[in-house]
Amino acid sequence: MTTSLKIYFTLILVVALLAPLQLYFPMGTLALDLDEQSLPASKPVMALASFGIVLVLYGSLGLLGIVLSRELGFAELWDDRVSNRQRFLVPAVVGIAAGATLVIGDAIFGQFHSFGPIPHPPFPTSIVASVSAGIGEEVLFRLFFISFWVWLLSYVVMKNRSQNHIFWIVAFLSALAFGFAHIPAIALVMGFKAMSDIPPVLVIEIILLSGVVALPCAYYFREFGFLAAVGIHFWADVVWHVIWGLF
Repeated sequence: MTTSLKIYFTLILVVALLAPLQLYFPMGTLALDLDEQSLPASKPVMALASFGIVLVLYGSLGLLGIVLSRELGFAELWDDRVSNRQRFLVPAVVGIAAGATLVIGDAIFGQFHSFGPIPHPPFPTSIVASVSAGIGEEVLFRLFFISFWVWLLSYVVMKNRSQNHIFWIVAFLSALAFGFAHIPAIALVMGFKAMSDIPPVLVIEIILLSGVVALPCAYYFREFGFLAAVGIHFWADVVWHVIWGLF
């Protein structure tokens, strides 16, 4: 087994273990909603189910993404052509800058609606969520989504032509999907009863701020490997959810 695959399966195991663990961490206002609902099963059963689902679903989709990204010539997860500076240090700086942009952007958008700032998971759940999202969401929205659609459109349909143009189109679509995927959870913790109740300005904020993280992750994933994308996402969430969330 290659170094890339060993690291990948380790990351998937981490996400799978964190998924059930989060059920036992403080959830802030979300816990109030969950207490009022009849849960589909006991917490131990839900924890076991979430572990299995994440392990199989994320593991298989990400593995497919690794295979397809190799076909496209993207950087390997652990690529000898990529320095540790490019793999770890630069993504950390980019992620911290992206997180600071999220803080500033939320403050600016807050001037255009009266619903307050976007909520954050309470500490220390925010740390667990940052690790989980940094790995899991990058598996879905970059490693799988981008690799699959660029491979299908560029490698298969276009016979390996226009890969760069198709990459950026798919990267923008990935950013949109990434943003829309956050709307239901944010709507829940902000108290909206239906998706139609969410004001357009808040939807625009979520989409634009998600793009601040998603597009750099896409570029660094292609150029420097999956670990670089994970690093950007993780450090952005540390600034945004962990540090800023404490305030």
